[in-house]
Amino acid sequence: QVQLVESGGGSVQAGGSLKLSCVVYGYDISWCGMAWYRQAPGKARESVSSIDSGGITTYGDTVKGRFTISRDKDKNILYLQMNSLKIEDTAKYYCRACSRYWGQGTQVTVSS
Repeated sequence: QVQLVESGGGSVQAGGSLKLSCVVYGYDISWCGMAWYRQAPGKARESVSSIDSGGITTYGDTVKGRFTISRDKDKNILYLQMNSLKIEDTAKYYCRACSRYWGQGTQVTVSS
């Protein structure tokens, strides 16, 4: 059974940083793409960043230059380093694996 467990969310002031982690159980993430999504209240879930099996990364326009996606294949963990956080980054962040599996999400709240 594949399970994704996110952590690292929390409350931070604008301009601050957080690092999200997503531990994947039951599947070797070396073989598929991984991604972070987020969903703010009343809004649709949106893609934040992705990394494919070859290590190629993509970022949404709103986070480019501020967020960095990475993964540790040995530990089967996906990361999202978030710097220069803005109030509009407030959302629940979800990890996705292989375009199929979702985590339960971790809340990020950015205040002024």
